[in-house]
Amino acid sequence: MDWKNKVIYQIYPRSFYDSSGSGIGDIEGIIQKVDYLKNLSVDYIWISPFFKSPQKDFGYDVSSYREVDPIFGSNDDLKRLVDVCHKNGLKVIIDLVLSHTSDEHPWFKQSENKANNFDDWYVWCDGDFNQPPNNWLSVFGGPSWKWSTNRGAYYLHNFLESQPDLNFHNIEVQKQMLEEIKFWLDFGIDGFRFDVINFLFHDKNFRDNPLKDPKDVRPLGFNKGNPYGLQIHKYDNTRPETEDYVKKIRSLLNRYNAISIGEIVADEPMDVIARYAKKDSLHMAYCFEFLSDDFQLDKVDEVVNLFFKKNKESWPCWSFSNHDAKRIVSRANMDSKKIMKKLLELKGNICIYQGEELGLPETIVDFDDIQDPFGKSFWPEFKGRDGCRTPMPWDSNLSYFGFSNSMPWLKHNENYKKLSVNLQEKDPDSMLNYTKKLILERKKLF
Repeated sequence: MDWKNKVIYQIYPRSFYDSSGSGIGDIEGIIQKVDYLKNLSVDYIWISPFFKSPQKDFGYDVSSYREVDPIFGSNDDLKRLVDVCHKNGLKVIIDLVLSHTSDEHPWFKQSENKANNFDDWYVWCDGDFNQPPNNWLSVFGGPSWKWSTNRGAYYLHNFLESQPDLNFHNIEVQKQMLEEIKFWLDFGIDGFRFDVINFLFHDKNFRDNPLKDPKDVRPLGFNKGNPYGLQIHKYDNTRPETEDYVKKIRSLLNRYNAISIGEIVADEPMDVIARYAKKDSLHMAYCFEFLSDDFQLDKVDEVVNLFFKKNKESWPCWSFSNHDAKRIVSRANMDSKKIMKKLLELKGNICIYQGEELGLPETIVDFDDIQDPFGKSFWPEFKGRDGCRTPMPWDSNLSYFGFSNSMPWLKHNENYKKLSVNLQEKDPDSMLNYTKKLILERKKLF
């Protein structure tokens, strides 16, 4: 299976295209834009979570792993999308969150009540209501422990309080999550992007994380000024057991010729990629090295070359933009064509985030319009991730630039009008047509 150096196009479905008039993008919307994706000449599409969810973290809080949330459509719609993509030479990667679920997942409700052998499916720790078990912190702010009155114990949540962590030290949890992966492989999915894959295991003894010197803090996967950065995350994530578990995942994927991308949020992310993404482990992994606020285009080749020099058996995936980071045009503050040219020259797999091919800048979102809970927690120092998630501009002549015929779930950017797809498709010198050209050139290079 030839998967190396391929181009992956990330779709954030809420903001891609709304076919139903709900104001929220959907699976049918992606189906209707397959010709656009085909004409880009990308190899894979990666679809951010569409699973049934209370949407407190917009799909990264899963309440049912095997159901498409009705706001996006149905499992039948997804099957049609997969079939249409395959007929058009596109493969489909879905975004799977293994480390945690929603607190509305039936597993958590049973675990909280110690029912039906689910007692040990989540990370629970007995203790004093007024004293969390240790100093671990949530990426989204505050302690990573929440007291459950029902159970009389703390549960671990590395993100929102409504996103309890599964206990991967429990072999039944390990087996179950492999079954969730297998379900989608049998469905016809071609691969997975695994959310924060290095967060699966925790230290069984709940030891305190060591503190980090503030001058050594580099925000990669979290915002500047977040107390999370002031710890060395030795015990709450990136535990050695994870490396064994990803081998089990790879063994399952190999039976289906499916691929995997791991998201890494860690203290030394490039070293973690090297360990996690190799022959018998994940196919590839990416981190926030090029998604950070200190991005420097002239340093990219140095980082990439050093990785391959040090890690001849490992394989990376590079991205300059995604749903968690400020859009690259605004971060780098330079010509979008120059940025895209560099990205598509790199050895390794490449992720392009929807709208990056149009040169879309970051949207400034007012506090009253903020949807992202991460942004609400840290406003105004950090305004969240909504600025990179605003709706795609398809047609400059239509309301909301063709994303929807109803008011979008997140306010659209009026400045995107001149960057709309319909205008760029007709302009031979547009960013869109330049990106298409670069992707075709890449296929000859690799």
